[in-house]
Amino acid sequence: MKTEAIMYIVPIVAVLALAYAAVRAAWVRRQDAGTDRMKLIGGWVAEGAMAFLSREYRALAIFVVAVAVLLGVSNAYIAEDTNAFIALSFVLGAVCSALAGYFGMRTATQSNTRTAAAARTGLNDALKVAFTGGSVMGLSVVGLALLGLGLLFLLYTRMYPESLT
Repeated sequence: MKTEAIMYIVPIVAVLALAYAAVRAAWVRRQDAGTDRMKLIGGWVAEGAMAFLSREYRALAIFVVAVAVLLGVSNAYIAEDTNAFIALSFVLGAVCSALAGYFGMRTATQSNTRTAAAARTGLNDALKVAFTGGSVMGLSVVGLALLGLGLLFLLYTRMYPESLT
């Protein structure tokens, strides 16, 4: 198989992992959320978790921009054997990480209430909901990491084709 064709396998696998994570998240959302009281408490937990992520991401955005500028400047003008595209890679990694955290937190807060509701009927049902909810975060991390790295590899090998030889 040609190197050119192999380079597309990683982003394709990443998209498949993300699609499967979406299927698993949809399955979790279809499960019974429990009593009205469980739904109310679960709503509060979800609201708090999303408020936390919002505040955290605002603070991290400042850090990411500052570090990206430092990486871009230092690698463009100070170091001779590198370039400013390291800043692009850093920003893309931060965005992928933030997205994975967002997807994972949303699914985790949804699966918490549904796991408690499923536990009313049996341990196996509760574990199925809990593990499925947890798998969304894992698949999101892996899928977004592979997608980011795969796309950067494709971009950089297009910009610097001699790097493949």
